[in-house]
Amino acid sequence: MPVLTLRAARIPVVALTAGALLSGCAGMGGGSSGDKTIRVLMVNNPQMVDLQKLTKKYFTKETGITVDFTMMPENEVRDKISQDFANQARQYDVATISNFEVPFYAKNGWLMPLDSYAAKDKAFDQKDVLPSMRESLTAEDGKLYAEPFYGESSFLMYRKDVLAEKHLKMPERPTWQQVADIAAKVDGSRKGMNGICLRGLPGWGELMAPLTTVVNTFGGTWFTKDWKAQLDSPEFTKATKFYVDLVRKHGEAGAAQSGFAECLNNLTQGKSAMWYDATSAAGSLEAKGSPVKGKIGYVQAPVVKTDTSGWLYTWAWGVQKASRHPDNAWKFISWASSKKYESLVGKTFGWANVPAGKRSSTYSNPDYRDTASTFSEQTRKAITSAKPRDPGVQPRPTIGIQFVDIPEFADLGTKVAQEISAAIAGKQSVEAALKNSQKLAEKVGEEYR
Repeated sequence: MPVLTLRAARIPVVALTAGALLSGCAGMGGGSSGDKTIRVLMVNNPQMVDLQKLTKKYFTKETGITVDFTMMPENEVRDKISQDFANQARQYDVATISNFEVPFYAKNGWLMPLDSYAAKDKAFDQKDVLPSMRESLTAEDGKLYAEPFYGESSFLMYRKDVLAEKHLKMPERPTWQQVADIAAKVDGSRKGMNGICLRGLPGWGELMAPLTTVVNTFGGTWFTKDWKAQLDSPEFTKATKFYVDLVRKHGEAGAAQSGFAECLNNLTQGKSAMWYDATSAAGSLEAKGSPVKGKIGYVQAPVVKTDTSGWLYTWAWGVQKASRHPDNAWKFISWASSKKYESLVGKTFGWANVPAGKRSSTYSNPDYRDTASTFSEQTRKAITSAKPRDPGVQPRPTIGIQFVDIPEFADLGTKVAQEISAAIAGKQSVEAALKNSQKLAEKVGEEYR
């Protein structure tokens, strides 16, 4: 789950109109049949780097379609995509978007529905795509607007050897209180080892991702169904105090500045006995040469009032509605998100590098299961049990587990994270942080009421 800024979250209508005029009258789905080049804009994550390396040798050779890639860091690529897609400028045919953007990109008419392509492409096997992934990429109109490249949920990772030395057993689906009790008992069990690592770094995709799942399972929510802000509610306050107290008492040093990367390093280097975070971290922990390879146990996200609490996130392929090459764009997507491509990555780069988390068949593949045996089943369970439309105990105004799916959440979530991070740093109380946060959320909620 990433950090995100979305400066171009709401693109003025005038910009869209200007873009439409600039793009001329070629019309959606037109273009020259002789031009077999598509342009793809994507985040520069390792899985995308592998894709770029393999495309010419395999996809282009097979189809004759040339792919012109542009890769950028996450925050930059999100801004670039939103500008190009909002204006329907046609600079790019395909782009990596997440399940956060899909609902409002689709609502704004920036994306091409992919249902008909997926239905006709029997080899793609749309039914093999995990239901939670399909749901998260389907908009309110019931149409599918993106196909996942890889996906993740969240779970609890813990040092099996450390707990065993203390004669402690981790439940298959622990409660947060059980996790807190274990954190207290293993804190300091090794020199320099803390009980747990939790994100405290400001950012809607950093601190607010795990904390919002904790809020959900404690019975809280950011907004009621009719957009009344709830950040100062008893449930939201109790969950936040629990999280802040846990990380302050038994968490990592410098927690207010620790995000995914810092916690990954802490667990890898033996500085934390537990970590609640993205399922995608397991590949690094179990990689060849990792000092904790084989020492980590994995269980489902801790709960309180809900049956599950893991988040859901995916990097997926979206096609710009005004693309001149929609058919070729789909052929690329169909190849990049296929079972065939996963096998190609497994044989070329190793099965731990497969862009997993999207297909049911991945988790029954003997080669993948052999490599990822310690975490693959827990990952599958976490992703398939995630409930993006029903993550808590009350109705929500929009889809989303670890975020509220509106453009304004990128800014709101980050500002609230700054308040709570200050509480983790001991600079203010949780009550004061949430009082300030409530005012911010009320302003956003009023725009939708």
